[in-house]
Amino acid sequence: MSAVLRDERLLVPMTVQQLDAVLAIELQAYAFPWTRGNFIDSLAAGYAAQVLHGAHGELLGYFVAMEGVDELHLLNITVAPAAQGQGHARFMLDELCALGRARGAHQIWLEVRGSNLRARAIYERYGFRHIGLRRGYYPASRDEHPNGREDAIVMSCTLQEASRGLD
Repeated sequence: MSAVLRDERLLVPMTVQQLDAVLAIELQAYAFPWTRGNFIDSLAAGYAAQVLHGAHGELLGYFVAMEGVDELHLLNITVAPAAQGQGHARFMLDELCALGRARGAHQIWLEVRGSNLRARAIYERYGFRHIGLRRGYYPASRDEHPNGREDAIVMSCTLQEASRGLD
């Protein structure tokens, strides 16, 4: 993967050297964050993993996606909490779709916490549709979920439908 520079944002392949900064955002963004091992395993497996930098070199976000036959599975997309609401998620989704098209994918899949209404709204506006439910997929607080697990909404988008409704 090569670097993509657009709108004073730079998207570059994720490396192990960037993981301290990536993990700092992951810890700010999630109650149940990915571990360093999750990121290292993803990089070792050759997953599509990129980090987004702003005009001053600051880390704004990142994504990790696994390639399959004719599809991508978005495993993690995160925007730094201080940088949310500025179009960075859409920027990364646009680049992920371009990457998918370049690699012959026709569809993107993802799971999102049922309680993550903000992310679900972003995905729906982008063209993702609710496909199914994975019961007890995510770890959760026992205060909110007595069994300590939260359901995931499975969503999918064909690359032809991607980003409709956001333009």
